[in-house]
Amino acid sequence: MAPPRGRAKGDTAVFFAATLVLWGVSVAFEMTFNRRSELAPVVAGFFFFQAANWAVRFSLSRDPLFVNTVVSLLHSTVTTTSVVLILINQWMIKGLGNMFEHEQLFGGTWLGAYSALCFSCGYFAYDQLDMLRYHLYSGWIPGILVHHLILLVCFTLALYRNVTINYLILSLICEFHSIFLHMRKVRRMAGFRDAKSRVVKVEWVLNWTTFFVTRLGCHVLITYKLISDAPKFGRGIELPLALFGMAGMNLLNIILGRDLYGAYKREKNQQRRQE
Repeated sequence: MAPPRGRAKGDTAVFFAATLVLWGVSVAFEMTFNRRSELAPVVAGFFFFQAANWAVRFSLSRDPLFVNTVVSLLHSTVTTTSVVLILINQWMIKGLGNMFEHEQLFGGTWLGAYSALCFSCGYFAYDQLDMLRYHLYSGWIPGILVHHLILLVCFTLALYRNVTINYLILSLICEFHSIFLHMRKVRRMAGFRDAKSRVVKVEWVLNWTTFFVTRLGCHVLITYKLISDAPKFGRGIELPLALFGMAGMNLLNIILGRDLYGAYKREKNQQRRQE
């Protein structure tokens, strides 16, 4: 017999809250007892986005979903800008041919990459907490909470061991697509839903283009690179963890693509009904 819906959702919240607490204790232990001061941007990222949350809440709207979406849009914009600058800088230093060698992606750390990864890690912890606090998720196994948990585990272990940092920076290119996801959400919550508008049409073109290029395509290429370079990893947890993380990301991308197509069809059908 299945548990009552409310109880199942409560159990889900307890599980993800417990994993978030364990993550926080782990980071605090590393910074305090192992003197890992380089992890400070994790804490900075958490409080930066929490401060942005408060700023939006007291200046624009108190709607938890609107506030969360605006802060998510801020994170996507900041992260995309950081990743693009890191890649351009590395391209100028190393050249395009040498950037994607296994030694660079696995053991190297591009200038600014470690801090950028820490900062994003802090955001995912903030966002997980915000979603749990205001129940901004649905389902017994919410995809968004699973997504954040996978990222926190993979990112934090990579930061602790200082490996695959550049791989993870490449995976964050998907935040370029997230910009248009969050823009669409903010637009609709602001009441602008005219599917015939040129702005909306352009937004959908950019949404689909960035989905296939910077999210689906990029993550498939990273997975291919991991598999093709598997013999170079040697023994250890890095390759299995990286493959597990990318498998989870690819699965979630497929689910996201399905949901995105559903939203696109709904808007098109709404436009036909209006006509």
